[in-house]
Amino acid sequence: MRHPWLSNSVILLVLGSWGLAVPAADAKGERTLQVARADTSVIRGIVKAAAQAVLYAQVQGRISQVPFKEGQRFEKGKVLVQLDCEKYKAELAAAKAEHEAKEKTAQNNRALMALHAVSTLDLEVSEAEEKKAAAAIKVAEVNVKGCHITAPFSGRVVGVMVNEYENVFPNDKLVSVLDDTSLEIELVVPSSALAWLRRKAPFTFLVDETQHGYPATIKEIGANVDPASQTIKIVGTFERLPPEILAGMSGSAQFATGQP
Repeated sequence: MRHPWLSNSVILLVLGSWGLAVPAADAKGERTLQVARADTSVIRGIVKAAAQAVLYAQVQGRISQVPFKEGQRFEKGKVLVQLDCEKYKAELAAAKAEHEAKEKTAQNNRALMALHAVSTLDLEVSEAEEKKAAAAIKVAEVNVKGCHITAPFSGRVVGVMVNEYENVFPNDKLVSVLDDTSLEIELVVPSSALAWLRRKAPFTFLVDETQHGYPATIKEIGANVDPASQTIKIVGTFERLPPEILAGMSGSAQFATGQP
C-alpha cells in the first residue's frame, strides 16, 4: 500500500534540493569573481625618476673639482665634474696654429695656380692638408669640451664615483644624477587587467615609507605582455607631486573597488 504523504515528502525534498543548489552556485561564482577582482585591485609599484643618468668621462685627465655632493640639487648646464684641461687647451692652440699654416700654403698655391706656376697635384695636396688641419681643430675642441661634465637636466645628485685629484680615463663612471621633478610610478599588473585598465584611469598609491595615500593616474600602458609571467608594465603619475616622495620608494596601487 502506497502512502501519499511519503511521495509528497520525496517530491518536496527533491525540489528543495534543486532550489538550494542554484543559490549556492551563484554565491560561489560571486566569491570567485570577488577574489579575481581582489587580485588586481591592489598592485605593488615603485617610484622612479622619468630622467636619470650615469655620466662618464670622455677624456683622460685629473679631477680638479666636484662641486656637487650626493643629495645636492643642481640646475641644467651646471658643471658637475671639472677636469684639469691645460693639456687639451694647449693641443687646441697647436691645432689652430697648424691650420693657419696649412691655410696660407693652400692660398699661396691657389694664387700660383692662376699663374700656372704650380701643378694641380700640389694645389690639391695643400687643400687636403688644410682640411685635415681644420678637422684636427674640431677634435681638439671636443677634448676641451670633455673637461667639463655638465648637467643634462635639473635635478639632484644620486652618487659621486670619483674624488678630487684622482686620475680618470674615458668611459670611467663619474656621477649619477636624476630629475626628481618628474617622478613616475612603475607598476607590473596581470595581463588580465587589460580588460578594464585604461589610460588616465585613477588610482591611489599608498607609499610604504610615508604610510600615506596619494592620488595618481595611469599615464602609459606597456606595449607588450610578458608571455612567461603573463604581466604587463604600466606607468602612472602623481596628480600633484608630494615634496616628501623620493625615487626608489615603493608602495601599493589601489584601484576603485567598483572597477570592472
